[in-house]
Amino acid sequence: MKLLIASDIHGAARWCKQLMTAIDHEQPDRILLLGDLLYHGPRNNVPDDYAPKEVISMLNGVAERIIAVRGNCEAEVDQMVLGFPCMADYTVIFDGTNTGPVRELFCTHGHIFGAGMHNSVNNLPALPPQSALVYGHTHIKVNEQSQQYPGLWLFNPGSIGIPKDGSHSFGIYEDGLFSHHVLTE
Repeated sequence: MKLLIASDIHGAARWCKQLMTAIDHEQPDRILLLGDLLYHGPRNNVPDDYAPKEVISMLNGVAERIIAVRGNCEAEVDQMVLGFPCMADYTVIFDGTNTGPVRELFCTHGHIFGAGMHNSVNNLPALPPQSALVYGHTHIKVNEQSQQYPGLWLFNPGSIGIPKDGSHSFGIYEDGLFSHHVLTE
């Protein structure tokens, strides 16, 4: 199973177009979107390339491959224009294709459930050993074992539209491993 993981597009059309190029190149089985797709939110500056209608069109073009969760900037009107469900607080993906035991990926935005890193809440459901928390919200890339929660892997792809760590990025999950990829213009 190959997942392309992206978060926090925030209506940034130029960077969403780069994400579409990455999707074409990577050919993932599914695209996992971790919320904050269209609106920039009151705490963020408006992206220079803010064009949510263009982002809607691009995302709807790959809607059949998208699994999405709700970010803190999603609203019911977003669901009205997007061709895929985007209002769940979390989703769980089970990866049983690798040679080890089935791995649970708990996928969320990071404002309701999180491990307390970089402004995400510290609120986790009970997860089995060797699970992964896959989240966005902070706009900062993470790919590491949790210090606070032994046995839990933490992965944040960073932000497509408004990165807070210097690079527009997405993630790939394949063969049980997470990796970051930086978008370039």
